Amino acid sequence: GTLTWFNSLLGFHRVKMKTPTKELNQVKVPAKILVADVKDVLESGVSTEKQEYLLKLLILSLIYLLAFSTRLFSVLRYESVIHEFDPYFNYRSTKYLVNEGIYNFLNWFDQSAWYPLGRIVGGTIYPGLMATAAAVYWVLHAVNITVDIRNVCVLLAPWFASNTAMVTYLFAKEIKDESAGLIAAAFIAIVPGYISRSVAGSYDNEGIAIFALILTYYLWVKAVKTGSLFWSAACSLAYFYMVSAWGGYVFIINLIPLYVLVMLLTGRYSSRLYTAYCTLYVLGTLLAMQITFVGFQPVQSSEHMAAFGTFGILQLFGAFNWVRSHMTPENFSRFFKTTLLAILAIAFAGFAIGVATGYISPWTGRFYSLFDPTWAKENIPIIASVSEHQPTTWASFFFDLHILTFLFPAGMYFCFSKLTDANIFLIIYGITAVYFAGVMVRLMLVLAPVACVLGAYAVSCTLQTYAKHLKKPNPVVVSASTSKRTVTVAQALPVQRELGAIMLSGIGIMLVLYAFHCTWVTSEAYSSPSIVLAARQHDGSRLIFDDFREAYRWLGQNTPDDARIMSWWDYGYQISAMGNRTVLVDNNTWNNSHIAQVGKAMASPEDKAYEIMRALDVDYVLVIFGGLTGYASDDINKFLWMVRIAGSTDPNIIESNYYTPRGEFRIDKEGAPAMLNCLMYKLCYYRFSEVYTEQGRAPGYDRVRNAEIGNKGFKLEYLEEAFTSQHWLVRVYKVKTPDNRGGIVNL
Repeated sequence: GTLTWFNSLLGFHRVKMKTPTKELNQVKVPAKILVADVKDVLESGVSTEKQEYLLKLLILSLIYLLAFSTRLFSVLRYESVIHEFDPYFNYRSTKYLVNEGIYNFLNWFDQSAWYPLGRIVGGTIYPGLMATAAAVYWVLHAVNITVDIRNVCVLLAPWFASNTAMVTYLFAKEIKDESAGLIAAAFIAIVPGYISRSVAGSYDNEGIAIFALILTYYLWVKAVKTGSLFWSAACSLAYFYMVSAWGGYVFIINLIPLYVLVMLLTGRYSSRLYTAYCTLYVLGTLLAMQITFVGFQPVQSSEHMAAFGTFGILQLFGAFNWVRSHMTPENFSRFFKTTLLAILAIAFAGFAIGVATGYISPWTGRFYSLFDPTWAKENIPIIASVSEHQPTTWASFFFDLHILTFLFPAGMYFCFSKLTDANIFLIIYGITAVYFAGVMVRLMLVLAPVACVLGAYAVSCTLQTYAKHLKKPNPVVVSASTSKRTVTVAQALPVQRELGAIMLSGIGIMLVLYAFHCTWVTSEAYSSPSIVLAARQHDGSRLIFDDFREAYRWLGQNTPDDARIMSWWDYGYQISAMGNRTVLVDNNTWNNSHIAQVGKAMASPEDKAYEIMRALDVDYVLVIFGGLTGYASDDINKFLWMVRIAGSTDPNIIESNYYTPRGEFRIDKEGAPAMLNCLMYKLCYYRFSEVYTEQGRAPGYDRVRNAEIGNKGFKLEYLEEAFTSQHWLVRVYKVKTPDNRGGIVNL
C-alpha cells in the first residue's frame, strides 16, 4: 500500500509538471485507496522521522528568534545606542573602516589618542569584530538594504548570539545526541553569563568571540572523531577567526594541547588525534600570525609554548611507535631512554636560552593574575583596578548561571560514567573554565557555554531515564529456573510511574524558573546602557539621566577642534567617539606610566597638578561625580586606584597619606589633608557646598559616601569651571593659561 501510494504520488507530480491545469483537474485518485495508503504511511517510520525533523526545525527556529529578541530590551526601552566604554572605540574604528577602506584601516595612526604619543590602531587591535560588522554592512548595501553602520554594530551581538545557539546545538549533538543539543541551544540562548556581553548595543569582541570559540570546539571534536583533514582544516579556519576577534584565543590554544596530553597519558592515542592536532597547530599557527597584533607571538610567547611542546611530543610519540615496530624490546628500551633524555636536555636548554635572550617573551600580567589573583594588585595595579578582573563570588555564579550551577556537576557525573573522546574533552573544558571563571569574573563568559552543554547533558540523560517510567508498566514475569541457569526478570516498582512523573515535573519547574530568572536578569541587570542611566521616582515613573552624552556633545561643540582632554582612562574611548576630541589616555591601557601621570595629577594639590597638566598640554579636565544623584561608579570611588597606579611609578605618591590615622578613606571633616586638598576632590566638590541633596541634610551632603564634605567654600586658582551637566554627573574644567610674566590669565 505504501509503495502504491508513493507511485501514485510520484505519478501525480509528473502529471503536475507535464500536464496543463485543465487536464490536471481531470486526474482522479480513488478516495478509499488514498486514505488507506496515507494511514499506512503514518503508521510507518518515514512519517515519524519527518515529523521529528520538522519539530526539531521548529524548535531551533524558535530558539534562534528567542536568542535575538531577548537581547533587545535596551533598544526598546532607550534607543539604538552603543553601551559601555570599549564598544565606542570599536564603533569608531568600524566607521573608519567602512569610510576609508581596509588598507587605510590597517595603517591607521590615530593622533587623537594617547596625546602626545598617538596610537597605531591597525597594529594594536583584533580586527575581527570590525571586519565582521563592515562585511555585514557592505553585504546589506550590495542588496540595496540601506542601514546605518551604527545599527549594524548595535544588533551584531544579538545576531551572533542566535548563531552561537545553533553552533552550541551542533557541539552538544556531537558530544551526546540531538536532544542534548536542543536543550543546550535553549540554555545558551538566554543564559545571563553570555547575555551580559551580547545584548543589543554591546559591540565588543566577546559578542562574536564566543561564537568562534564554540565553533572551534565543535569542529575540533568532529575532527578527532573522524580524523579527517577537511574537518581539521575547518577547525583551523574557525581558530583563525577566533584569533582575529579576541585575545581569549589563548584559552583554545592551551586547552586543546592539554586535552591531547591527557589522551596520550590515558592510552587513547590514535592516528585521528595526530591528524587533527597537527593540522590545527600548523595551519592555525600560520593563519594566526597573519593578524598584525598577534604577529610572531604563537612561536615566541610563553602562552603558546604548551601548544608547541605538545606538537613536538606528538611527533616523538609517533616516531617512537614506528621505531618500536622495528626493534626488539631490549634495544628499544635503551634507545628510548637515551633519546628521550637527550631530547629533554636539548629542549630545556633551548627554552632557557630563548628566555634569557628575550626571544621567548614572559607571561603577561593578566596571565599571571589567572594563577595568583593577588599578583596584579601588588605589581600592576592598573590590571587589578578593572572590576571585571576581580575574583568571582558565589552569588555571581548563581546570578549568571542559575540552575546550571547545580546541573554542571550532574553533567560531569554523566560524562565520567561514559568516557568517550568527546566526553573527556568536555570534562577538561568544564574543569578549566570553572577555575578561570573563579579567579576572574570576566571569564564567566567562557564558563557559560560549557555549563549549558553539561547542564543539557544532565537534563537529557535524566529525561531519557525517567520518561520511560511513564509508559505502561511491564507485566509480572515469574522467575524460571533450569538445571543450567536461572533467568529472572524484575518487575517494575509499584511507584515507578509516580516517581517518573515527580522527576519530570521537578525538571519542568526548574526550567520554568530558569527562564523567568534569565529574563529578569536580562531585563533589569544587563540591558541598561552605561551611557544613559535611569532611576525610579517615588511615583514609579522612570527618570532618565543623559548627562554623559550631554557633556560629550558640549565638548564637541564648545571646545577647539584640537583641544586636549584629561580624564581618567575609563572615559577616553567615549570622549574620542562622541566628543571627537584628543585624549591623553583611554581604555587601551597599554602605557602604564602615561596613565600614572594622569593619576598623579589627580592625586596632587592644585598647584602641583597644574605643573603636570601644563607639561602634558592639557586644555580641559573632565571628571565624573555621583554625589548628587547617588551614582556610585564615579571618580571619587575610583580615586584610590589612581593613587595606587601613580604610586607604582612615583614613590612620592603614598596611598596611606590619603587615609585617616585609623586607616579610613573619608571625604568629611575627618578626611586626610592630602585627600581634602587634592585636585580630584576639588574638581568633584567645587560649589557642591551650595547644593542641598537630601531633605534634613546640610548642604554638601554626598549621597554616595553618605557624608557631608569636609572642605567647603574653596576657590580654584589654576582651573575654572567650564561645564556641569544637568545632574552634576559630568563636570568639565578649563585649564588657565599663564601670561607672559608667569601669572595666570583667567579667560
